[in-house]
Order: sequence, then structure tokens, then C-alpha cells
Amino acid sequence: MKRTLLSLLALITPILTFAQEAKEPTLSEKIDQVFSDYTGWFVQGIFYEIPFSEQFQIPWVLIVLIGGALYFTIYFKLINFTGFVTAIKVVRGQYEDIEKHGAKALYGEDGLAHEIDDLEELENPEISTKDRVTVDGDLPDTIRDEGADGEVSHFQALTAALSATVGLGNIAGVAVALSIGGPGATFWMIVAGLLGMASKFAECTLGVKYRDVGEDGTVYGGPMYYLKKGLGEKNMAGLGKVLAVLFSIFVIGGSFGGGNMFQANQAAAQFVELAGLQGGNAGFYFGLVMAALVAVVIIGGIKRIASVTEKIVPFMAGIYVLAAIVILAVNYKYIGDAFGLIFEGAFSGLGIAGGLIGVMIQGIRRGAFSNEAGVGSAAIAHSAVKTKYPASEGIVALLEPFVDTVVICTMTALVIIITNFEAGFLEYGTEITEGVELTATAFDTVIPKFSIVLTIAVILFAFSTMISWSYYGMQGWKFLFGKGKITDLIYKILFLCFVVIGASISLGSVIDFSDAMIFAMVVPNIIGVILLTPKVRSELNKYYEAIRLKKDAIDEGASDLS
Repeated sequence: MKRTLLSLLALITPILTFAQEAKEPTLSEKIDQVFSDYTGWFVQGIFYEIPFSEQFQIPWVLIVLIGGALYFTIYFKLINFTGFVTAIKVVRGQYEDIEKHGAKALYGEDGLAHEIDDLEELENPEISTKDRVTVDGDLPDTIRDEGADGEVSHFQALTAALSATVGLGNIAGVAVALSIGGPGATFWMIVAGLLGMASKFAECTLGVKYRDVGEDGTVYGGPMYYLKKGLGEKNMAGLGKVLAVLFSIFVIGGSFGGGNMFQANQAAAQFVELAGLQGGNAGFYFGLVMAALVAVVIIGGIKRIASVTEKIVPFMAGIYVLAAIVILAVNYKYIGDAFGLIFEGAFSGLGIAGGLIGVMIQGIRRGAFSNEAGVGSAAIAHSAVKTKYPASEGIVALLEPFVDTVVICTMTALVIIITNFEAGFLEYGTEITEGVELTATAFDTVIPKFSIVLTIAVILFAFSTMISWSYYGMQGWKFLFGKGKITDLIYKILFLCFVVIGASISLGSVIDFSDAMIFAMVVPNIIGVILLTPKVRSELNKYYEAIRLKKDAIDEGASDLS
């Protein structure tokens, strides 16, 4: 590990030196202008707003995202809601036995193939799989490595994906949405999150179903695989290959930009401001430290990433939500008024430019862009899960937009709305550019100096987002350039260089382009997922049948012993 790190540092030193020199404003501005000249057409195309009237326009990519989410919600019969309790049970490991070995192997075709001696044994997963049930003559405990393919648990896959979506958008993005769309934007943000749960379910189910598993157990998955293999099964191999290549290119670009440079840039800016550091090299040195920390994690692959994110994500989200709850408790008398503004603004516009439609667009846009449902990125992380049933991870994945948007984004919105009643630091309808600072102001009104904790949260959010997006980009890189140590090393070196560059220079058009690449992923992904929805439904039926077999066995055991 030490030798690898030294090699990486030796290789990236020349580029890091360039990044330090590029801190000069004139050179940074030149780079930004040149980049804008060559990529502006792409950015404008992806974020082109369809003019429905003189007062409001809707980005076409937003129509695709929400339209797809609404279609999946209807097609899967409100899986966003009907699958919620099952998702909690899966994350808690209630169906771990059938996911490792298969329900029919454990309980038979009718769920009653194996003798039940005692209800306590049947209801205890450890006893029922170790001491009672045999699979092909072996005890399940002795064939653990022969069970389901995959590298991480359901919880680890969920936190790895959450680490890429829970971040600056939840802190800064919500504040910007409120400044433009007012309190009513919160309602439509929640709607986008609830609809996005169905998109996440569909794409993550496909991610597991069509993944590749190497001889060493390493998993390769994501939209590029289900686009190529899934559409190939439907006699659309040519279309599938084209969409897969496009997605891979977009996810690599997104990993370098929005998933890396933007995160490093914002984290560095917050740290430098809080620490009161002077001089042009502060961001560069911060980037060096961040790159070293990222290197330690991403060299270990998805297992290392998952082991880190399963600790960081609950911790940072917990602290953030706890602080929000404290503020709501202190200002409990305003909670009713806040929800009143949210609902009134959601359907009236409260004088916001564009009225009702303007408010709706801002809320849905922030919700959709925050949880990335339909983008396809999360399917890459979720595809590494250990399970025999693809739909089991799809069901777990639907929790992601709920946590990211319905819970964390809503908490941020409520804190800003409630504290703004007396402090009056935000004028609705007037767009702001510094969202983090406004959110920090809102928290500081009740919890003095919480901006310090918020800065730490921003850095942790940025760090976790970077390590998860490094995995996303790596999977796209492998798909295009092959699976090997040299190709892996090249990508990781490039990724680490962009960490330092992002923290060192002003980004401007570079970030616009990288954001456009992230949302360009929507096009090939949504096309593929819609075409493959019958496959998703088939997998969902298989998993529900497996759960039924286990339930019938438990119920029969209870009746036999009564």
C-alpha cells in the first residue's frame, strides 16, 4: 500500500505543480474561457429550457427525469410506497438467508420441504440455516462462499450510493431553490423525491441483474452493462452498445467534474474561509491533503469505499439532522406556520416569478438533481451487493431518494424557513449564489458557531461524494478501456490530479460542462430502463415469491406447534 501511494505521488507531482501555478487568476480565466468556447454548445444543449410561455421555461432533461419517474411509479403499482416496509426489513437482514442461498433451496418449492422441529429454530435465522436446513447435503454455514455473488451488504451499498447524492446539494442547493421558488418549492421537492424512489428501484434492480462478476469475485455493474446485455436480449444489441458507450463517456466526465472537482472546490473554499487563511496556495495544499485521503480509500476498491461510507454517511447525516431537529424543537411554535407557507406557496406561487409553475420547477429540479434518480449513477454502487435476487437491492435503493430528498432536504428547508421568520436573512424570489453561507446563517441563529460544524459536514460530504464517484467513473473507464491494473491505475491517477486541480483553480465553465455530463447520463439510462421494465417486474415477482416461501414455512411451523 505504501509503495503504491509513493508511486502515485511521484507520478502526479508534475500535474500538481501545474495546478499550483494555475492558481494565478489570469491563467485560470484563460482556461475557463477556452473551455467554455469548446464545450458551451454541449452545456446549452443538455440544460436547454423549453419555452412554454414567456413567463416560464422547463429544462427538457427535467421533463425526462420526472416523466420517467412518474411512468415507473405507475408501472410498478406505487412501489415507492408499497415496498417501503420491505426495504427496511431487507436492510435489517431479515431475508439474508434466502438471498444467500435461495428460498427454494432453503424452504422448497412450497416452502415446506424441510422438516420443522421447533418454532424457535424456524424463527431464528442463525439456527434455522446452520442447524436445521441443508443445501445439497451441506450446511449453509459451510458453503457461505458458494452463496450469492457480490462484494458488499445491502446497508453498505445503500450508504455508498447515498454518499454520492447526500452532499452540497442538500445544504446549498436547497437554499438556492428557496431563494428562487420560495417555501412552496419544498413541497415539489418532496414530490420529486417520492417519485424518484420508483426510478431508483428500477435502475438498481437492473444493475444487479445484468452485472458481470469476475473470477476473483469483483463485480462490474451499472447502466452500461444492462444497456448492452439487457437490450441485447431484446434484439436491440446495436442500440444497447451505443447507449452503453455514451453512458460510460458521460459517467467518466461526471466523475472528474461534478463528482470530484466541484466537491473539492467547495470544500476548499469553506475550509479556507473558516480558517481565515491567506495566500493563493491554501486551496492547493488543502487539495493535496484531500487527494491523499481519497487515494487511501479508492485504492481499496468498492469494499474499502463501502466500509468508509457506512460509517461516514450515517454519522454526518445524523449530526446534520439532529441539529435541524434541535432548531425545530426550539422554534416549535413556527412549525405550523412553516408548513402553511410551504403548502400555500406550492399552489399559489406567493408572488414568485413564474407563479405556480415557477415554484414547481424549482422544487422538482432541486429534488431530482439532488437524489440523481434516473441518472443511473446509483445503479453502479448497488450492483455490487451480495444477493441472489436483483429486486432485493432495487427495493433497498428506493430508500435513497427518501433519505436524501424527503428527509434531509426537507429538514434544511424547514430550518431556513423557520429561522427566517425573525432573522429575515432571505428574501424569497431573489436568487442567491452562496447557498452554504445562507444555510450556515440559518443554523447559527439558534446554535451559535454551528457554521464550524457545517464546514466539517461540507468537507465530509465532499469527501464521501468523491470516493463514491471515483468508483462510478472507474466502472465506466473499465467498460471502455478494459479491466486491468494498468488501466485502473491510470484512472485513479487522473482522478487524484483533478482533486487537487479542483481545489486550486476557479472552475466556472468546467463545472458547467461536468454537470451537463452527469445529466446527459439521463438520456441513455432512461431509454434503457423503460425498455427493460418487463424484466424488472419479473425480478420483483421472483423476490416476492421467495419472501412468500419463507413466510409460509414460518406460518406452517407455527400452526404445527400450536
